[in-house]
Amino acid sequence: MISKANALVKLRFLFFPPQDLFLLPREPVSKTLLFFTTATYSTKSPTPVERAGEEGIGHPKNYIEVLTKCGFSESDIRKISVSRPSLREADVAHLQSKLNTLSGLGISGTNLVKIINCRPRLLNCRINQSFDEQLKSLETLFESRQALVRAILKNPSLLTYDVQNKVKPAIAMYEEVGVSKMDLIHMLRIWPTMINRTSFDEEKMEYIRKTGISQDSKLYKYVVTVIGISRQETIRQKVANFERLGLTEEEIFRLFGRFPFALTLSVDKVQRNMTFVMGTLKLPASVVVQRPYLLYYNLETVLKPRVLVAEKMQEMGLNFRSKGATLLAALRMTEKSYLKAFVEYHPEDVANELMEFYRKAKGMKRLGEASKKNILKGFPF
Repeated sequence: MISKANALVKLRFLFFPPQDLFLLPREPVSKTLLFFTTATYSTKSPTPVERAGEEGIGHPKNYIEVLTKCGFSESDIRKISVSRPSLREADVAHLQSKLNTLSGLGISGTNLVKIINCRPRLLNCRINQSFDEQLKSLETLFESRQALVRAILKNPSLLTYDVQNKVKPAIAMYEEVGVSKMDLIHMLRIWPTMINRTSFDEEKMEYIRKTGISQDSKLYKYVVTVIGISRQETIRQKVANFERLGLTEEEIFRLFGRFPFALTLSVDKVQRNMTFVMGTLKLPASVVVQRPYLLYYNLETVLKPRVLVAEKMQEMGLNFRSKGATLLAALRMTEKSYLKAFVEYHPEDVANELMEFYRKAKGMKRLGEASKKNILKGFPF
């Protein structure tokens, strides 16, 4: 009986190796293995710990096992498989090498899963071809491994950029227009894709001159970067939009010099905020040059609710001013400071009524906003 049991166990493990019982998709067993591999097995069942140790010894057989060992969940692997179907035919050793390269940089665990989920094409790129030389150049640029890793986490595509033909020429362009290396590293952290998007010509240089900002200004690097990464057609379109809303060309470029991010605001947002400033607040268009926060603050959750509270206070016979603060000052405050200065300093019953009104005002959505779908794919830049 014992010899028959041993024979059955041998047959079972010959035709169905333990790791193949759990592998998805299944792989056919090699005929060579069937006829030329000999082994002896004990009828004693291995403990769960021993079984786990045996499974961990073998090398991954396909991309599913490689990703699973690196911490990817089933849903992560499914998502990556859909976006990169070629992974099914990927060389397992090369794939493991790429992930080891990223882990060697200090990118592992949740960070590794995050960047691969958002940039699955990294698994198909040759990031480990002449990678040591590329890594050394990038470390020289960012001046430390930690700074480089932070930049990669913001823009994993940095690993695939051609250092000689893409990164170094872009850096040279910024240095030529007066942006120091330290400032450039700072801007790379804010706009990690600027390497691929930067271009300068005479028209863009003229825009920079029109802002009237000097190279010694702390805002100079922002002005140069925003104009450098923007397309000329986009700049012309946004300048024309401000002109239609009542600003002169001089005021527009003065605004860009004081608040470079105004050039990144959408035409729709600028139109809605400017309409509110001129129509509801009855202020001239030029007020945004001195108070650019009127352009970039959210209209539905900051500007409108606070103006409605001011009107509500007038209806209740309350003085809106608090310690010399005015409506424009109230619009600029942080949420905590605003509530303390204009709502909470009233008697408790009045403060509660104003707070309830303020919450309802913030909850109101503009027409069509509720049905608007915001789908965020990849990294938020």
